[in-house]
Amino acid sequence: MTLATNRILVTGATGKVGHRFIQHLFNNPRFDSFVVRALCHNRLLEPRDRLEVVRGSIQDNETVLSAMEGVTHVLHLATCKETPDQIMDVAIKGLFWLLEACRQNPTFQQFILIGGDAGVGHCVYPHPIPVTETQKHTAYPGCYALSKVLEEVMLEQYYIQYGLNGCCLRAPWIMEKDDFRYQVSFGEDVFGGIRWRDYVGAEKADEYVKTQTIPIMQDANGAAIKRNFVHVDDLVTSIFCAIDNPKAKQQTFNICMDEPVDYGAMAEYLTEKYGLPTIGVRTEYFSNWLDNSKARFLLGWQPQYDLKKMIDSAWSYQRDADDPRIIWYRG
Repeated sequence: MTLATNRILVTGATGKVGHRFIQHLFNNPRFDSFVVRALCHNRLLEPRDRLEVVRGSIQDNETVLSAMEGVTHVLHLATCKETPDQIMDVAIKGLFWLLEACRQNPTFQQFILIGGDAGVGHCVYPHPIPVTETQKHTAYPGCYALSKVLEEVMLEQYYIQYGLNGCCLRAPWIMEKDDFRYQVSFGEDVFGGIRWRDYVGAEKADEYVKTQTIPIMQDANGAAIKRNFVHVDDLVTSIFCAIDNPKAKQQTFNICMDEPVDYGAMAEYLTEKYGLPTIGVRTEYFSNWLDNSKARFLLGWQPQYDLKKMIDSAWSYQRDADDPRIIWYRG
């Protein structure tokens, strides 16, 4: 048996990305030397070889210091959404404790932060040109987007202050299983921040649910919106590309599909292949386009999911009886 020479601490290990990352790491021979230490707060992982579990919250410094003992790599996924009473303690103070522990840890080698396009305003603000990693931070109203800005800025300052080896993988809306199907639901089961029924009214929305009508997200002028997504498998692949990659050092990368989802093209494909009706829904949002060229060039990463594959995988997904659809946070 290969002796473990690396230990990666995964925060938010039971979430969508953390759970998939751990599964893929254990199945990848390149990482046979890695032990995973999962920092779990509310939920736990099933026991297995090369998996260590630490219970607690990253807002507690003693928990973080204990979790960081012997750690070589950190994958930071833990976050909160629109929860003002928790988000600064978890997302900001928690990251501070992690970074402080990293810079003082003799075994530490690399920190990977999973950021979000909320930090550059995604479709809340107009972006007339593709959004690259040089885009100025532009948080939209609310505490979640602000936390994503503060996370990236704090990590960047640790590069400057202490020469920390880290990188930020900035992801847009992350899809898995049948998420993509439910983000266009007019029902109460909608996945995401946009509640389509609030735009059309409950009566019309209920009728659209019966007919399986798909909303075409439009801007104020009626043009179909382009919005960025990434499949969880593509995001996990980008993490593997970044681990121990010298070209990732102190860099930020947009990790997303090669092209954003065009809601008009999505509607056409759903009508053509699945016979589903569609309806335009005007919103206050704007089209935008995350440019993933830097990640493709420096990391050698390439997303496998395009629009059709994203649709087909979501519409063909069949949930097992022990896999209920649970929305831990909305989008």
